Amino acid sequence: MSENRRPVLRAATAAAAAVLLTAAATACSSSGSGSADGKGRTTVRIAYQEIPNADLVVKDRRLLEQALPDADVKWVKFDSGGDVNTAVLAGSVDFGLAGSSPVTKGLAAPLNIPYKVLWVHDLIGENEALVARGGITSVEQLVGKKVATPFGSTSHYSLLAALQAAGVDPAKVNVIDLQPQDALAAWKRGDIDAAYTWTPTLTELEKDGKVLVTSRQLADQGKRTADLGVVTNAFAQAHPEIVTAWLKAEDQAVTLAKSDPEQAAASIAKELNLSPADALAQLKQLVLLTAAEQAGPDYLGKPGAPGRLADNLHDAAVFLKGQQKIDAVPDASVFAKALAVEELARVTG
Repeated sequence: MSENRRPVLRAATAAAAAVLLTAAATACSSSGSGSADGKGRTTVRIAYQEIPNADLVVKDRRLLEQALPDADVKWVKFDSGGDVNTAVLAGSVDFGLAGSSPVTKGLAAPLNIPYKVLWVHDLIGENEALVARGGITSVEQLVGKKVATPFGSTSHYSLLAALQAAGVDPAKVNVIDLQPQDALAAWKRGDIDAAYTWTPTLTELEKDGKVLVTSRQLADQGKRTADLGVVTNAFAQAHPEIVTAWLKAEDQAVTLAKSDPEQAAASIAKELNLSPADALAQLKQLVLLTAAEQAGPDYLGKPGAPGRLADNLHDAAVFLKGQQKIDAVPDASVFAKALAVEELARVTG
């Protein structure tokens, strides 16, 4: 990507974002955050992505709906964390799943989104990777090539990290902003040479491409990425009981995925229209954490002792600032305060 290219969306993407904002504003006006429908029912709006983790188990098994019989739970699909940020800013969702890079951007200027990190949906491993075609066998060979990735996503962050680790100037690579399905279509047309993306799109690219580097390999080099669960500050304050139910549902799904991965994979398979075997293989590419594990010092931590996830987000902010993706690096305390340790403690004790 050219160094002087600002982190703005292309015209077509900007137009799509405008449509999303308009639709979101309409949705917000009709069912505002935590609004009642006149019958004492609260609407809970959840932004999800098609990532083979336990969040899809919660959705398929209706764990949250069972826990909240007096609420209306609405699941809205998004293609990237950047789109989730847009929806949160528009006031159209209460909970959301976004990668650590979009969340870092969300907590930094100019977005300054009033939300907090409630959950680690997964630590990203082999489910995100850089795949190339046409005899490209190394990251160094991407100079002058077209590489697709969703701007502002964890894949974008990892792509830039991979280029940096290989000593490749991003200005010498033509990085194109494409969502996963758009990248797959461009790949099939032969319009791009490589893509950094996630499953299930990644699985399709791997059929006739070569994996150059995975996010697990980058994590081993200190560039850890994750998919995070966020909740707006307003909703968390207004509906603590729903936040607790959401956390318990996610923890229940993770526990199932760890104890009976085949059953969890069956739910994921239905949500992603995959075979159970493919869903299980993709599930195993991720690292899932229980609520108790997330309360440890490496992740969210506990009240009075925020975990090292805050440091990971701050490190990501330093990297994004270096790539001109955010205006400034927030103080480390911003990320520590954004960890929902009080909410998590209600579940872990």
